[in-house]
Amino acid sequence: MRVATYNTRDFLDDHRLAARIVRAIDPDVLCLQEVPRRFLGGWRVARFAASCGMRWPGRHRGSGGTTVFTSPRVRVLASHHARLPVRWPDRTRGYAVARIAVPGGAELTVVSVHLSLKPHERVSHTERILQALADRGPLVLAGDLNEGDSGAAWRLIDVPDRMRLVSPDVPTYPARAPRRRLDVVFASPSLRVLPHREVLLPDAVWARASDHRATWVDLDVGP
Repeated sequence: MRVATYNTRDFLDDHRLAARIVRAIDPDVLCLQEVPRRFLGGWRVARFAASCGMRWPGRHRGSGGTTVFTSPRVRVLASHHARLPVRWPDRTRGYAVARIAVPGGAELTVVSVHLSLKPHERVSHTERILQALADRGPLVLAGDLNEGDSGAAWRLIDVPDRMRLVSPDVPTYPARAPRRRLDVVFASPSLRVLPHREVLLPDAVWARASDHRATWVDLDVGP
């Protein structure tokens, strides 16, 4: 199963090129951050999902701009979006959860997150998310952490008995000339990482589609 994560900057750049990137990556599950939430937000996200050739469960109110798309190759068993507390007038924050089944019957939970620009808030939000996801079985958490591997929120997630980093050690931000690895995928120890397969796209496409680059990983989810 291929899991990808992508911050699309509210479609302020070229959403057609962003959809081209998604089609090239061809994920089974796509965790998104900074999708439109307000005026015509639902219609715009649905249109983007169709352009990507993916399915969207809809109803992303309270998501803080996070959501999850799936390909026709997997089945969505349940999905929801949850709000995280912030101080007004800060940007709203939230996360999206999808419970999916893959061919062969294996089930897992996939979570899309977009953490705060404030370090203390990243930690408190991560603690809330991990508490809400406790005892969910195999888990994939992906998104824009707004910090690197030395950050406190990152270290809360990257615990051997809980989850470990599975996406490539490749910078994703800014898209034009990436220097920082902000966009990452973590997975439960039971999910085996397969050899990474590159998807070749021109730098100009990445730069015009969003201010972040997507990252992805292939996982063996077992029977």
